[in-house]
Amino acid sequence: MAALLERELGVQAELVEGGLGEFAVLVGDKVAAKKGLLFFPPDKKVLAAVRKALAGQAGDQG
Repeated sequence: MAALLERELGVQAELVEGGLGEFAVLVGDKVAAKKGLLFFPPDKKVLAAVRKALAGQAGDQG
């Protein structure tokens, strides 16, 4: 996922090991996407969520 975010969005992603079965994508200190009870979110949904979070972050700085 880190490589996909870097390639598609041009952002530097840091992979941090979590607990067994844990998956969350943070933008800043806020969760943009995370694993549901059983399934990982599709790549397209993660990309869309990160794009939205980045846009919100840019708006907060202005």
